[in-house]
Amino acid sequence: QVQLVESGGGLVQPGGSLRLSCAASGSIFSVYAMGWYRQAPGKQRELVAYITSGGSTNYADSAKGRFTISRDNAKNTVYLQMNSLKPEDTAVYYCNADAQLHSGIYSSNYWGQGTQVTVSS
Repeated sequence: QVQLVESGGGLVQPGGSLRLSCAASGSIFSVYAMGWYRQAPGKQRELVAYITSGGSTNYADSAKGRFTISRDNAKNTVYLQMNSLKPEDTAVYYCNADAQLHSGIYSSNYWGQGTQVTVSS
């Protein structure tokens, strides 16, 4: 199995910054794409950004120009630097990973427990 542990959420004022981290551990052979999703109260979970093992990135329109996703392949860790935060960024942020285990099992359905980000004055 793969465990994803997120950290870095919290309360920040509008215009502020936060950096989220997500570390993958377990019987991992390889981690492929890693991404961040978010879910606000009463809304569906949505993609924020993802990054492939080769470093290619994709962002939701709401994140472009403000958020930066990066990863450390040696540590199986993905980061999300969030700048110029807005109240509408308030949500639970979830880490997702595509990974293959040493057993050969592959899944794109590995999720972290979520970390709360609240943007409020």
